[in-house]
Amino acid sequence: MRFPITPRTTMACLLLVSLLTMAACTPKEQVPAPPPQEISLDAVGHYCSMNLVEHAGPKGQIFIEGRSQPVWFTAIKQVFAYTLLPEEPKAITGIYVNDMGKSKSWDQPDTGAWIAAREAWYVIDSDYVGGMGAEDAVPFGEKAEADSFAAKHGGRVVAYADVPEEYVWRQ
Repeated sequence: MRFPITPRTTMACLLLVSLLTMAACTPKEQVPAPPPQEISLDAVGHYCSMNLVEHAGPKGQIFIEGRSQPVWFTAIKQVFAYTLLPEEPKAITGIYVNDMGKSKSWDQPDTGAWIAAREAWYVIDSDYVGGMGAEDAVPFGEKAEADSFAAKHGGRVVAYADVPEEYVWRQ
């Protein structure tokens, strides 16, 4: 059976193709970020497989779409590395780091001292040695607190998007 090609059927086909194209290009609904979780005895670092409570300093957590538990990190540089490595999942719904300006303890950051990683200020290239025994980025929720830390410990203050990739990979 043949259908006649008329201006009306041509227009209907073009409209259908346009609608399908727009539907394919419509962005997927943004999955809301889950709230940060507190570190428990079960929290193990993604790269080192070590328990987070055994390490001093700021830590991080990343939530992946479809998973209820975060991926844990014993060092802040590891959080950045995870987002840069092509083999790691990219369906990230939330990234949190300890806000060291809110924490009274540097050994074990306080409960609730979390900030969305993309909102934090980071002191990099300072004399600070993190939980894995190497120089690490130090996150702060307030730029003034980061500036004060950098004045005492050296380094420079940068936003999340301005942390250089070469800094992340430097040992």
